[in-house]
Amino acid sequence: MKSEPDAYGIDDLRREGTTLWDGIRNYQARNFMRSMEVGDQAFFYHSNCKPPGIIGLMEVMETGLVDPTQFDPTAKYYDPKSSPEKPRWDCARLRFLGEFDALLSLDQLRELYNEEQLPVIKRGNRLSILPVPTDTANDLLSRLGQLH
Repeated sequence: MKSEPDAYGIDDLRREGTTLWDGIRNYQARNFMRSMEVGDQAFFYHSNCKPPGIIGLMEVMETGLVDPTQFDPTAKYYDPKSSPEKPRWDCARLRFLGEFDALLSLDQLRELYNEEQLPVIKRGNRLSILPVPTDTANDLLSRLGQLH
């Protein structure tokens, strides 16, 4: 799951402990989020920074929550086509599991994996939520080392 560190970074999640992962306004990313289950783990990926990469780990606490920002006309992610009776967007609650000792950069990820193993490395991919195959996730966890 990607977020820009100046918008919401791993430091914010560590401080808060849990967060509502809201503001998803891409149907494919939303559908990937809908496929998550309570107890699933997610990599926290810092994007749009130098260098981008995987920095931490989160756990899914709740899924299928209605994203409240879609109804707020003052919110960045307001959607005038959505209504409380027919919400278009949902979100998940995640909790901080830890931060890795070092960021695994996008360049390093491209050296280690192909696009099928890790979709985030595909050039031009802008989705904020992407699945990671189990074998790749296990390999990443072994490479990233201990959480703190």
